[in-house]
Amino acid sequence: MNNSIMIVDDSPYIVDGLMALLKRKGYQPLPAHGGDECLSLLATTKPDLILLDIMMEPMDGWETLEHIKEDPAMKDIPILMFSAKKITADEAQEHSLSIDDFVSKPVNPAQLLESIENIFERRKDVAMEMLLAKDAGLSPEILQEYSALRKNIEVDKNLLTVLRASSGMDVPGKEVSEFDRAAITKLEEKVGLSEARLKAINDQFTSNI
Repeated sequence: MNNSIMIVDDSPYIVDGLMALLKRKGYQPLPAHGGDECLSLLATTKPDLILLDIMMEPMDGWETLEHIKEDPAMKDIPILMFSAKKITADEAQEHSLSIDDFVSKPVNPAQLLESIENIFERRKDVAMEMLLAKDAGLSPEILQEYSALRKNIEVDKNLLTVLRASSGMDVPGKEVSEFDRAAITKLEEKVGLSEARLKAINDQFTSNI
């Protein structure tokens, strides 16, 4: 059952608030007051999901994320990033493969809970689809690619929504920097290529049934 969620934030106020929210919804929240405490706790426990703040000191969320993904025992734990800081195009490009979603502060409880459920549901769906694909004879390499594509497409689309909003691209008359515009276009192209590849794998899967 997916119900243990580690909350990583250097603000006790935010940790306490999210602990109360998640407990009310039936989850088992685990508090970690910063990146160092998060990594220490992960040495002895493995939550079903990590809710990780970006703006922390002395170890920020991105550095904490890198440590988690470098450890074979922890790298598969889904990571939901959240922050009051607007995610940049550079950060989106660099970290989109490592995270499972991103939500902005101040946290909207309904949005946060929806994101958590989406992550768990996607993982469950992919696991079932992987079993069917394996029975259809797809190779381990293709199965791994399929799993990564299913996650990455959804994450990239969510990041696109965040980037478009932060850049003001959808605001009439708003001047958007060339860098932001290029980054958004690059991410859109990545989503298009990923969707095309996923369709090709799906077609191969269907033809083998």
